[in-house]
Amino acid sequence: MGDPAMRIIEKMLSEMFSRLLNIEISPTVVEKLVPVVEGVSDKIQGTLDLDTVQGQNTFRALICSMIAHGWGLGMHPDNNPKRNLDSKALEVKVCKDILVPMETLKAIRYVKKDEYGRVKKALFEPDQNARIWNQIDDMLARIVKEKWQQD
Repeated sequence: MGDPAMRIIEKMLSEMFSRLLNIEISPTVVEKLVPVVEGVSDKIQGTLDLDTVQGQNTFRALICSMIAHGWGLGMHPDNNPKRNLDSKALEVKVCKDILVPMETLKAIRYVKKDEYGRVKKALFEPDQNARIWNQIDDMLARIVKEKWQQD
């Protein structure tokens, strides 16, 4: 890769894996991880001062360490099964354009897929605890209104 930013990310990834996990990753794996780091970097612009080289490199270092820690916890291609519970082949792809906040992912309750395995329809709901707290708040508001409201 000729882009200086990409070379910096490559070096950071190699260093993070070496320092945090004491392993060396192949150039092929580095090549696949660089777009992930850049995609996250594009999505969170404005949170750090990404106008400075130091801010950009700080952010990239954070993402690289996140990836290395995830790898160390078993979240890597070598630790994934080749088939799902229905014995169908698994294929997991990472796309930098579809990164969403964790709260949104936690809110997924139902996913309907088409014949090609693409998401056709998804239902998002707040988690059960949020629903319960909302119900409690609604009941308390109703009781206050009925019992203690002055006319």
